[in-house]
Amino acid sequence: MIQIAVGLLEQWKLMEDEVIAAIGPQSSGIAHVISHVVNELHVPLVSFGATDPSLSSLQYPYFVRSTQSDYYQMHAIADLVDYYRWREVIAIYVDDDNGRNGITVLGDALSKKRAKISYKAAFPPGALKKDISDLLNGVNLMESRVFVLHVNPETFLNIFTIANKLGMMNSGYVWIASDALASTLDSLDPVDPNTMNLLQGVLVLRHHTPDTNEKKSFLSRMKRLKTKETPSFNSYALYAYDTVWLVARALDAFLKKGSVVSFSSDPKLLDTNGSMLHLQSLRVFDDGPSFLETILSTNFSGLTGTVQFDIERNRNHPAYDILNIGGSGMRRIGYWSNYSGLSVVTPEILYKKPPNTSTSSQQLYGVIWPGETAAKPRGWVFPNNGKPLRIAVPNRVSYKEFVSKDKNPPGVRGYCIDVFEAAINLLPYPVPREYILFGPGNRNPSYDDLASQVALNNYDAAVGDVTIVPNRTRILDFTQPYMESGLVVVVPVKETKSSPWSFLKPFTAQMWCVTGAFFIFVGTVVWILEHRHNPEFRGRPKKQLMTVFWFSFSTMFFSHRENTVSGLGRLVLIIWLFVVLIINSSYTASLTSILTVQQLSSQIEGIDSLISGTQPIGIQEGSFARKYLTEELNIQPSRIVTLKNMEAYIDALEKGPKDGGVVAVVDELPYIEILMSSTNCKVRTVGQEFTKSGWGFAFQRDSPLAVEMSTAILQLSENGDLQKIHDKWLLKHDCSAPDNDADLNKLSLSSFWGLFLICGIACLLALVAFSIRVLCQYTKFSPEPEQDDEETSPNRPTKGKRLFRSTTSFRDLIYFVDKKEKEIKEILRQKSKKRRRNLSLDGQSSSPT
Repeated sequence: MIQIAVGLLEQWKLMEDEVIAAIGPQSSGIAHVISHVVNELHVPLVSFGATDPSLSSLQYPYFVRSTQSDYYQMHAIADLVDYYRWREVIAIYVDDDNGRNGITVLGDALSKKRAKISYKAAFPPGALKKDISDLLNGVNLMESRVFVLHVNPETFLNIFTIANKLGMMNSGYVWIASDALASTLDSLDPVDPNTMNLLQGVLVLRHHTPDTNEKKSFLSRMKRLKTKETPSFNSYALYAYDTVWLVARALDAFLKKGSVVSFSSDPKLLDTNGSMLHLQSLRVFDDGPSFLETILSTNFSGLTGTVQFDIERNRNHPAYDILNIGGSGMRRIGYWSNYSGLSVVTPEILYKKPPNTSTSSQQLYGVIWPGETAAKPRGWVFPNNGKPLRIAVPNRVSYKEFVSKDKNPPGVRGYCIDVFEAAINLLPYPVPREYILFGPGNRNPSYDDLASQVALNNYDAAVGDVTIVPNRTRILDFTQPYMESGLVVVVPVKETKSSPWSFLKPFTAQMWCVTGAFFIFVGTVVWILEHRHNPEFRGRPKKQLMTVFWFSFSTMFFSHRENTVSGLGRLVLIIWLFVVLIINSSYTASLTSILTVQQLSSQIEGIDSLISGTQPIGIQEGSFARKYLTEELNIQPSRIVTLKNMEAYIDALEKGPKDGGVVAVVDELPYIEILMSSTNCKVRTVGQEFTKSGWGFAFQRDSPLAVEMSTAILQLSENGDLQKIHDKWLLKHDCSAPDNDADLNKLSLSSFWGLFLICGIACLLALVAFSIRVLCQYTKFSPEPEQDDEETSPNRPTKGKRLFRSTTSFRDLIYFVDKKEKEIKEILRQKSKKRRRNLSLDGQSSSPT
């Protein structure tokens, strides 16, 4: 306060002189007061040190900020927090206008990143070390380990000295300091090693100034002129230098365009009640608005970059260096600009490219954190204030395998509790916890109410069979699902009675017809191929017909007594027996399935049947199924019947809709699996799951424990422990879904046409080969009497001769085919001898005497 008062007096004395512009002040608090005065006097106030974001052109038209606003610095800190995936920070600041306004902007910036300030730790200006120590002791008991410091330069060293004594500079802690710390260290040359030891691992922001030749030349000149009071220069000194040049250039432009510097008295500035302020001595700058516009339109390249103002009278292209204190100095790990966010490339290069603030483009170099570790701190711990994690557990009255009350510690038991405990034990830190039953105990609680209570901070988490649904994810954070779930439709089943004609059901009518036709066809083909060779396939026509039928159908049981002796016959028979084997096996399997299958006792085939119907539907009490059926599927609420427990399920399904029950039950699959196992599969699911979700552990919004527990659940799944817990509590009988349509068990021709095709092709090829062989023999057999007739009767009519020959030839062919193979071969042998003898006689008669 003394500094502010002194600054005000100095500014007041200055204002008594006729001034056209004021450079300064260095304090945002003084700038707030002086801005009211310069507004009345129309004198531009150009400040290189007032960074308070609430100093806006709307409230103070003659205030010009020639440095960067803390508005951008706080957004840079928010981007830094988001880059490392922290969700809560503790803000430590001085309780003045500059501190409060800066932290307010930080809270708004963090909320856009789904992060927040979990606690605001403020201390008054000029606070004693004892006050700072008490404040740090308090925040050290809290959950967050990410601290943002926004304090005065003279306070930084006191805070870090006390934090070091409290062990708050060890591994696991994160300290992010505003630019005041970098400015303090830049002003010291050299920096005390003890001071640097206190700051190891701290992240600090600093105004970014380009490394230009002009800047290097200026710093070189200043080093030769530096005094003991100012051993080095920080960024504020560079902004002050550019501010002087800004006002000088603006004044030169102002005078060159013919403007005149003149002042006038303001009648409103009069001393009253004997005031000693001498307000009448203050003069109003007549061309103040014109000079202000000249300052705002000035554009030149200074030591801090391009000096130019935007429409809100802030410097263009605000940017910061991100520094990491380590060893004996500060190491730059990247940059921040409102143009492209975090980057390891200088902002001057990025300005030449299109803006890109996407998450994937954000980049920083590695950091050495407090405790000299390169591993990123988690950013939070369980608070050391003795309060355990308050965990709400649904007090169920049904399906207690999942979660239920227990007399022994911790007071609850079940599958969900075992999974949660196993996941907690995998965390690298202890988690004190307390299980609290939620619900009246005589009925299942509403899980939406349970989620709301966690969101309202009445509980820290909810553990149980809590389904992850959209309306709950809007207010809570869920872990990775540890149990897959989805709504299914359940109906009762009954055993089917055997029919006298059940043996016909395995095959369709088409399949029976084609199979019978092939039996006769194959039998006929085998008879043709064996008739000339095998005496068992010869005899009277009636006997041969019976042989064909007997042989055909006896192959079904592989009991045919006739042997095959021809090669072609054996080939056809082997292929046919293979087809018969496949048909027999398929028939047996299908008949077994049909005789043992269960059928549904209703015509419900899935959720579509329920939607189109009008009969009542049962749901579990407290389930989200009611809201889903009524709001998403538009089922009338009057059709929904709430069932209290498993016994109510079974009773309602057995009664059916006609006797006051339900036609089907809609519930989540894990419950239904328990129900089917408990009833020895007297109920079954129909159709498919029509929702896809899962069960997860619910935590408050942005709770870091949700991410940690998700990782632990994945680890349980990978090492097999999750399955072991499942088998311990939920091992059940396998109740495969029944088939509601008996026709689906019938085997059709489409399953066997390939076999029939192969068999048919083999039969046709065998017949073709047999026919070719017979025709070849027949051409050699051609009877001689026909040749004699042709020689003795050359003048017989041609048409009658051809008709007689064709009839005789066909009859001879049938006669030839019907003969035994041995007889044919003997006849052909005799004909061959006779032909050779005739040729010999002809040769002797034609020789010369």
